[in-house]
Amino acid sequence: MPELSHGRRMLVLAICCMSLLIVSLDNTVLNVALPSLQRELDASTSGLQWTIDAYTLVLASLLMPAGSTADRIGRRRVFLSGLVVFTLGSLLCSLAPDLNWLVVFRMVQAVGGSMLNPVAMSIITNTFTDPRERARAIGVWGAVVGLSMAAGPLVGGLLVDSVGWRSIFWVNLPVGLAALLLTWRFVPESRAPRARRPDPVGQVLVIALFGSLTYAIIEAPHGSWLSTAPFAALAVIALLALLRYEPRRPEPLIDLRFFRSAPFSGATVIAVSAFAALGGFLFLSTLYLQNVRGLSALEAGLWMLPMAVPTFLCAPLSGRLVGSRGPRLPLLVAGGAMTVSGLLFALFEAETSNATLLAGYVLFGVGFGFGFVNAPITNTAVSGMPLAQAGVASAVASTSRQLGQTLGVAVLGAVLAAGVGSSSYADTFVTASRPGWWILTACGAGVLTLGVLTTGPWARATAERAARRLESEERPPRRTGVGA
Repeated sequence: MPELSHGRRMLVLAICCMSLLIVSLDNTVLNVALPSLQRELDASTSGLQWTIDAYTLVLASLLMPAGSTADRIGRRRVFLSGLVVFTLGSLLCSLAPDLNWLVVFRMVQAVGGSMLNPVAMSIITNTFTDPRERARAIGVWGAVVGLSMAAGPLVGGLLVDSVGWRSIFWVNLPVGLAALLLTWRFVPESRAPRARRPDPVGQVLVIALFGSLTYAIIEAPHGSWLSTAPFAALAVIALLALLRYEPRRPEPLIDLRFFRSAPFSGATVIAVSAFAALGGFLFLSTLYLQNVRGLSALEAGLWMLPMAVPTFLCAPLSGRLVGSRGPRLPLLVAGGAMTVSGLLFALFEAETSNATLLAGYVLFGVGFGFGFVNAPITNTAVSGMPLAQAGVASAVASTSRQLGQTLGVAVLGAVLAAGVGSSSYADTFVTASRPGWWILTACGAGVLTLGVLTTGPWARATAERAARRLESEERPPRRTGVGA
């Protein structure tokens, strides 16, 4: 990539942040619109789950191959393709005639989204070669995510109340088109010196694992055991096949050797746990505020601000703490805050009192997503990894976040659906959602426990051993004997 002027680099950063904004806004905005969508499309709880999970499931499945494809054929080319597909998918979502088509079009959106965020980060990394400039650029990137978290509920509530749920997808159209034109004009092409080879078998197995597991969880409360058991069995078979096949590949989609590192394994589980809590929390909260309390979408968005604002404020503080003191303290704060928030709902029915509901939202906002927990996940995942493997390790962490959010909506939605049954939300929601709050409490406790176990001297020693083994296994053997 040619050296760019300072102004041109800032423009490239702004273009990448535009793509991040629409992808990040999409889920938080849609969560506020779920009750309105439920009424208009006559959607069941499982239908609402699929509206969210169709997007995050496809995103989780395609993030890693999208990044390696961009390294191979050109980051600008893949980024442009992602903008076209995401914008087209948004238009189709706004025109969906029923719930089934909306789920299909959300999957189209996700195909485009998978080509945006990981590729945009690669473009930023290659544009800002100076370490200090790169750190500032990544800080801006993180602030945009926090902004989208804070603005999403308000933007969604305002649009749903004034125009209708379809308008939440219209926001993506002008931003997507502007980013497309600016990318075409100002973002230079770049490729990796040596891109990873594709792993189509591994990719099919990952899709089979994620898809069948999610289907089995979401549909379990609504169908017979015989209808969901085959999908659960398929998930187990896909997992076993993946564990057997991937170690045989010279460049696997998921390098299982990474899991010899306790920090990497811990970061993966922390990402799944924290983002499962995030997905489940947003899903339960928006249904409670609108379907039980009877609030409008805008009022619900205002109620969720105490959760969103701490996310925006804590993200830069978390990054500084990780840089100065390591990942342990932010993970302990995140896990502790999420655990206490979950206990407020599970033990004290926080949603039935304004004061405890506010406290629960603030505490969860401190802990979840891009608050205190996100920066430590990335830092811990790449801790001790060889530089050549850091990008792949970070991609696994990103995939774990999306998978966690998918599972959070699937599991907590299934628990809620089983508890509500044929009754109305207003009559049974608090009681039916209590097991879900206990699951969220367990997720927070998991973050807290793993934050202690995977950031100490023993964990760092395992990361160092794993890095040495990776480097020795990647290094070609020395030739000996005559003519060596």
